[in-house]
Amino acid sequence: MRALILVNGELYQPDVLRSRIRAETFDLVLGADRGARYACTLNVALDAIIGDMDSLSDLEQQGIGSTKFVSYPAEKDETDLELALLYAEEQGADQIVMVGAMGGRMDMTISNILLITHASLDSCRIEVWHGEQTGWVIKPPGGDISGHPGDTVSLIPLGGDATGITTKGLKYPLKDKRLTFGPARGISNLLEKPSAHIKLSGGILLAVHTPGRA
Repeated sequence: MRALILVNGELYQPDVLRSRIRAETFDLVLGADRGARYACTLNVALDAIIGDMDSLSDLEQQGIGSTKFVSYPAEKDETDLELALLYAEEQGADQIVMVGAMGGRMDMTISNILLITHASLDSCRIEVWHGEQTGWVIKPPGGDISGHPGDTVSLIPLGGDATGITTKGLKYPLKDKRLTFGPARGISNLLEKPSAHIKLSGGILLAVHTPGRA
């Protein structure tokens, strides 16, 4: 089951996002609080809005119509996006796409990206779409990256070092190497073929694919 979550950040390249969404089939569309306002821009119908509704005005709520509201208190441990992700997983989603996850607040942007490593969402493939760019996590034993020769690929270790990394199909290959948490060694590699394979034995990699040379 595929879910789309609209987040209250920057809607970067909305025309590109509309095209990407139109090319896919989503079984569940959620708004994370005020991210719901992007539904009209992206031409999607919301199934539910999740959050404390502190940033979604009464007028905006009225304009949304008969969409289901799943409300939480303002004083809570989770962000609205985290609640939306957990709600999607509870509804049976095993593939989730987030749009609008990045924006002006540095703390929220970092938190939103790190949510794709949430332990309770381990069975889900979660992607962050930022215009044409796509980010997701690769865990042992590895995974594939699809695109076109010349596309930019970055591999960033999260939460610690990523070890035993061997790549095939990238311009700058790694063979049983370690990417250390902190340094930027894995940034701005290039696809040499339509598909690359990343193998790793330990840790977590954030993979970011950008069409063309970034």
